[in-house]
Amino acid sequence: MADETDKTDGAGDGGSVPMVWALAVRAVAVGPPFAELIVEIGPGLFDAFVDHAVDSGFVLAAGEPPATTAVVELEGNVLTRLVLVGGRQAWEPASAVVASPGWQSAAAGRGVVVVLVVPPGTWPPGLMDLDPVAGAEALTRSLESARASGAVLHGTAGAVLHGTSGDEGLDP
Repeated sequence: MADETDKTDGAGDGGSVPMVWALAVRAVAVGPPFAELIVEIGPGLFDAFVDHAVDSGFVLAAGEPPATTAVVELEGNVLTRLVLVGGRQAWEPASAVVASPGWQSAAAGRGVVVVLVVPPGTWPPGLMDLDPVAGAEALTRSLESARASGAVLHGTAGAVLHGTSGDEGLDP
């Protein structure tokens, strides 16, 4: 799992607002694994982000994630942005979020990325100080708790790789 915490100081966002972007690969009992993008936006931008996600087709995380109009864009192996509302809204990490070969393979295998939108405070404190196994377990518990409380949105997004030879979908 890769993750990155960003601080933004945009006009009207109330100062430094953490944005956490994480890429994970989730194994399933049947079929190829899923590539996941987990996004936590701080309280100053959360409502706007949720509005854009809902306008794109995201729903409360229960059952299978629906197809949405969202697109996850990568430049090579680096996540560059999440595009919502049919291309009218783009959310970008302030620093590099690198997609592992396994994540890229999972995205290509399914042809989509599962995007989870989590509320502020979902990221466990001190997560980056934990060893990878303990960190993954702590994050999984926190995500499941947020999902059980009805606070997580999910949906599938197309994945587009921008490269030197032009734009290519991460289709199987």
